[in-house]
Amino acid sequence: MGEVYRARDPRLGREVAVKVLPVSLSQDQDRLRRFEQEARAAGALNHPNITAVHDIGTHEGTLYVVSELLEGETLRARLVGGALPPRKATDYAVQIAHGLAAAHEKGIVHRDLKPENLLVTRDGRVKILDFGLAKLVAPGERGAQTETPTQAAGTEPGVVLGTIGYMSPEQVRGQPADVRSDIFAFGAILYEMLSGKRAFSGTTSADTMSAILMNEPADISATNRTVSPALERIVRHCLEKNPEERFHSAHDVAFDLETLLGVPTPSGSAAALPRAGQTGRVLRAAAGVAVASAIAAGAFLLGRKSGSNPPPSFRQLTFRRGEITAARFAPESQTFLYSAAWEGGPVQLFSGRLGTPESVNLPVPSATLLGVSASGEIALQVLPRYVRSFTWAGTLARAPLAGGAPREVLDAVQWADWAPDGKSFAVVRDSGGKNRLEFPIGKSLYETGGFVSHLRISPRGDFVAFLDHPQHGDDAGSLAVVDLSGKTRILAKGFTTAAGLAWNPRGDEVWFTATRTGGSRALIAVGLSGRERLLARVTGSLTLRDVARDGRVLFTNESARRVLFALPPGERKERDLSWFDWSVVRDLSPDGKAILFDESAEGGGPGYSIYVRQTDGSPAVRLGEGAAMAFSPDGKWAISIPHGAPAQLVLLPTGSGESRRITNDAINHVSAKFLPDGRRVVFAGTEPGQGLRIYAQDVEGGKPRAVTPEGVESSSYAVSSDGKRLAAVSRDGRTAIYPMEGGAGEAPHGVEAGEVPVCWSRDGRSLYVRTLNPPPIRISRVDLSTGARELWKEIIPSDTSGLVGVFHLYAVPEAGAYAYSYGRVLSELYLAEGIE
Repeated sequence: MGEVYRARDPRLGREVAVKVLPVSLSQDQDRLRRFEQEARAAGALNHPNITAVHDIGTHEGTLYVVSELLEGETLRARLVGGALPPRKATDYAVQIAHGLAAAHEKGIVHRDLKPENLLVTRDGRVKILDFGLAKLVAPGERGAQTETPTQAAGTEPGVVLGTIGYMSPEQVRGQPADVRSDIFAFGAILYEMLSGKRAFSGTTSADTMSAILMNEPADISATNRTVSPALERIVRHCLEKNPEERFHSAHDVAFDLETLLGVPTPSGSAAALPRAGQTGRVLRAAAGVAVASAIAAGAFLLGRKSGSNPPPSFRQLTFRRGEITAARFAPESQTFLYSAAWEGGPVQLFSGRLGTPESVNLPVPSATLLGVSASGEIALQVLPRYVRSFTWAGTLARAPLAGGAPREVLDAVQWADWAPDGKSFAVVRDSGGKNRLEFPIGKSLYETGGFVSHLRISPRGDFVAFLDHPQHGDDAGSLAVVDLSGKTRILAKGFTTAAGLAWNPRGDEVWFTATRTGGSRALIAVGLSGRERLLARVTGSLTLRDVARDGRVLFTNESARRVLFALPPGERKERDLSWFDWSVVRDLSPDGKAILFDESAEGGGPGYSIYVRQTDGSPAVRLGEGAAMAFSPDGKWAISIPHGAPAQLVLLPTGSGESRRITNDAINHVSAKFLPDGRRVVFAGTEPGQGLRIYAQDVEGGKPRAVTPEGVESSSYAVSSDGKRLAAVSRDGRTAIYPMEGGAGEAPHGVEAGEVPVCWSRDGRSLYVRTLNPPPIRISRVDLSTGARELWKEIIPSDTSGLVGVFHLYAVPEAGAYAYSYGRVLSELYLAEGIE
């Protein structure tokens, strides 16, 4: 269709591909209008299996399209050597089906799907190319589509060239093409991947078109006995001549293929699932089949003696790629509601009905579901905004379940639940430097220097159950209940992660999902006496969402990661420096050539692990256990916080030497940094009964001295290059600059509310600040004397599906270097029946 150039976008500092199209295609204004409309629609797509379109336009009468630059080879090139292994072909097919489903949901039909328009990147990701370009061919000019030769070995004169072999019967007849035409072409491609031969071919174009209309392809099993009958049935279903008899949805195709990834192969050996932490390929498939695979492998355990009761059953309810943030049953228990951010879009509210695979997008603003009342109202967190790790806040609003505009109730609410009477709320919000649970609104029942999550009111309204997390940035914690007088009891403790809870139908137990050291995520029941029961344990990451009055359970199974990217000094392209599954950057060396990070999930082990890695990509070096904090100015030491209560600060040598403890007090230390002189540290922490504040202390010991008042954030602070000033953020999101020797803070000139400090300039005249989530994250330099500001960097992760935010970011502007970690969660919603 034209010429393709590698180019550079100087504004965002990225390499792109520019496709320049022939001048002849821009002469017809109607065709030009249709092309621009289609290309703009394709540009709105944001999916990892579709090439991103950045821009379209004309220059001196020449059309051009700017898209992401991809490194790899076309699927046609992969097929030159013959058929692919069935698992590889299925992997590619799942990715293609997800890309088609995302496009079809936007009303975009490709119309020209073929191996030449599918590119396999170097990391195994399949990208669909050229959405919208098929519409450049005007009606009646279908023969023009044969001008691009198929790159098959042994092509001879007279053999059909181009894309006729992938047209659907309705396209051959000149009838309109819809999503089912793409599914037919998809089936022809999958057939070719599995058999090594075209599904439809002939010596002339007419012969090929006749085969499409009249003939059935030969059985795949005749040439490839490793292909299962179930997989061949899927191919046949895609290639039905009558579009009414084909799959009607690419989502359905993807679901059936994903199911096959977790069942035995024809030889009887179990098909291997993607390894833990794998990114790129089959991420959604891994999340979608994790529960079913675990049950099939015997990994599901019940917390009761075996007997005559049948095992629990599980049914998948959602089939898209992204993160589910909450889910609840409606009062009649047949309808379920959930909030989710699909395919990199904003969080939205959806409603589904048990027994049907479809969900309906409810017409409310971007909102997270917080609760459903017995009378049929929903509680929403409207326009949720990132506050800190594991914490989002927004306006609490209520709306009728049947539809209607939300009515605002209270701002800056992090969690909420309805009282049984449907008239009042329990809420969690920041107040006075602490995190507070209130029920009803305004009456404080519990306060903490850490944070509260996942609160639920008991069916009788006499208790509020919640997860209590003592440390910011860490979802470890305990399950607690508080009565209406404020008396709090810890019912279960010692969990390294805890997320999701609900009361059982009788109201005498709290069910929740959590992990203890050395174990996997479990569904646990605990009575008000503290007696625990194991309800279920399953391979994967379970999060309980709700329990219906009849005992059915809604839960999500999730694939979660933290990934680490860095831009080294002098380079233009970011490097992926992720090590295991939860790589969180904690500091960047003054020259930008080394990062300090920790691993706090499966790869890090029960005590977490601390690493140093060069930004040139050389292997990471493990320093020890704990949570990493910061480099010393000379790079010879790293501050760490090992597990303990209260948590203390320990220095780890980055080379030879012995570790040494530098604090021994009653403060629970949360984060720490060196001062520029290397002889002092500043740290955030909480003393018993007080809110979080920042302290200073000599490395050699001594009494810590408070620098800020209570109520600052635990990680959003930066020390000036001369060590005399500290920029910190209060819980209301406002930055203040405090003298290190003590005194009141002053608001910096030019720093906006909602921005947090990254670092100071070396001359101490400017402060670099960043915006919070969602991306793009903008880093700006603010002149503190004039308030003038300029944009330094804009950071946008390349794949935003399931993106939960950029949580940790460090920069050395003078070296042109930065490093950041962001989170990704891909989740599926399930219904479980029979758990007791």
